[in-house]
Amino acid sequence: MDKKIALVTGAGSGIGKACAAALLNDGWSVVFTGRRKEVLEAAIASTGALAERAVAVPCDVTDEASVAALFDSIRQRFGRLDLLFNNAGISLPVQTPDEIDAATWRRAVDTNFNGAFFCLSHAFKLMREQSPQGGRIINNGSISAHAPRPGSIAYTATKHAITGLTRAAALDGRPFDIAVGQIDIGNVASDMTEKMAKGVPQADGSIKPEPRMDITAVTDTFLAMARLPLTANVLFMTVMATKMPFVGRG
Repeated sequence: MDKKIALVTGAGSGIGKACAAALLNDGWSVVFTGRRKEVLEAAIASTGALAERAVAVPCDVTDEASVAALFDSIRQRFGRLDLLFNNAGISLPVQTPDEIDAATWRRAVDTNFNGAFFCLSHAFKLMREQSPQGGRIINNGSISAHAPRPGSIAYTATKHAITGLTRAAALDGRPFDIAVGQIDIGNVASDMTEKMAKGVPQADGSIKPEPRMDITAVTDTFLAMARLPLTANVLFMTVMATKMPFVGRG
């Protein structure tokens, strides 16, 4: 099919916004989703003329009914889905396990893991039913899917869980031409990571600045995965600032 339909969760800002814009620039029609419609509409407006191939559909990924309504909207509007970028997630303050209350733990699990599963589950259903059958799902993991930072137990645990989700879904998707992969992203230069340039806790107890990479390194890597034919799949891809302390961390 010439017209490809993509869904990006957490598309209002950061990596989600950049990857959604990259898809538009690559010729896709893109559904931007996130909790706040006005933020989504601003993100779409920032793409200029490309905005005509984008639509904002608010959704709370932690709420399965909200996710079901999102996919119903996609089914009614486009009739199919070719790509899901399972990107929505939250980060948390640096805390040791004894400092994290139950509400904070559940918020991390509900957003980073349950939300990813709800979206993946509904994408599977649509991709199995559509004709031609199949599609691609890319889960946003993290460097933390491989190694933790100090004081990040909730975030790290949910990102390790995403890896299990990716492996199992990649296997289950084979009979239906559903390719599932994961992109694990290191330090990206943004307002949210400004603190990394100033200094963040290291495993040896020190505080040190960390190198960051431009967002285009992420969007280029993401597009390389998204463009593949369904007969090929990148199961796991790590893109990182070359000199960041990941290899050898600990």
